[in-house]
Amino acid sequence: MGNLIEYIKMAIHNIMANKGRSLLTMLGIIIGIASVIMIMAVGAGTTNQMNDEMDSAGGGQIQVMCSDDAMTAGEYMTPDDMQAIIDKVPGVEAVSPSSGWSGETSTGKGEFSITLTGATENQPMFSTSQIKRGHYFTAADVSEARRVCVISDSDAKRLFGSDDVVGMDIDVLYNGVSKSYQIVGVTQQPENGAFVSYTYEGMPVYIDVPYTSLQEYDDTYDQFYYFVVLADKTMDSQEISNKVVKVLESRHQSAGEDYYQVQSFQDIMKTMNSMMGVVTAFISCVAGISLLVGGIGVMNIMLVSVTERTREIGIRKSLGAKTSSIMAQFLAESAILTILGGIIGIILGLAGAFGICSVINSTQNMNMTPGLSATTILGATLFSCAVGIFFGIYPARKAAKLSPIEALRRN
Repeated sequence: MGNLIEYIKMAIHNIMANKGRSLLTMLGIIIGIASVIMIMAVGAGTTNQMNDEMDSAGGGQIQVMCSDDAMTAGEYMTPDDMQAIIDKVPGVEAVSPSSGWSGETSTGKGEFSITLTGATENQPMFSTSQIKRGHYFTAADVSEARRVCVISDSDAKRLFGSDDVVGMDIDVLYNGVSKSYQIVGVTQQPENGAFVSYTYEGMPVYIDVPYTSLQEYDDTYDQFYYFVVLADKTMDSQEISNKVVKVLESRHQSAGEDYYQVQSFQDIMKTMNSMMGVVTAFISCVAGISLLVGGIGVMNIMLVSVTERTREIGIRKSLGAKTSSIMAQFLAESAILTILGGIIGIILGLAGAFGICSVINSTQNMNMTPGLSATTILGATLFSCAVGIFFGIYPARKAAKLSPIEALRRN
């Protein structure tokens, strides 16, 4: 133990005696570690932010779709299927269709394409939108097929120049039939979100209407090819998905026909997280190349140090220093260089990650924080140590194998 402490003291003395060269030697390690830490922290922070917002927007949602075979056979889903799923599948909190109908409307602001989304009174449970004015349509509106609608504040401004539009009418022309829908509610998206809704010229106006009101346009209003099921987030979404399919197959006597397909929101999130992980890992590997360059720099400087201290090595060996002692001294020096570089790199990497997140938050109106992981920091530290030891072995062995007589003759 005493010898080890002595080797470390000697290594620190030699490093301090050549401050400029030591700093340049550590520079590659510093840049490599800082880059990896910064990229991984920002990548993890982005993934966490995305997961939080997506979970808030669609956590627990399960998409249920009719396959092409089901539509060919006319086995669409029905309102009774929605109720059966709620009644028979534990953990299901709500079911809503999501059928879109495209038409046209005109106001004093001009003519617009309009998309009507036929839904139930449960539709707000599937969205992060909040009621800004008025209210969402009710179960009575759905059962009595009232021509009422809910519109976003941004679309209201496009149509009327203001979002104070509750009580106003929207005339919708579809399939040669024109009907008037009264606005009962105006929604808005929550602030501080990473996923921002943009509008562009020619973009349709979207309104939610009771699906039953669409019977005036088409008598297939109650045949759906797409459901959204809201399930308890704490329960197994795959198990709930399987039970939903079994209920539909039982009601439509289509077991084994693969008429109904499901995809849970958790599956989508897992896929996106996997993609984010691959991208982050790839960029980290590219940044990690600088660690290799830094390691080569350490080896180069240590070889120079061996050459400069040949006479010192010869004197020590002639006084009885063992080969292992000489080797340990040089390994300690290279390890300390890379450990110091690693520590500085970690500090700079964390500072850079917080800086990047701060810039993103201020420019994008977000609240993202770096995804700090003790495992990542420990791994970076151990890796920097490994780089120092690996690239210090050759110079250390070269120093340790010098013949005392030959070393003393040099200089």
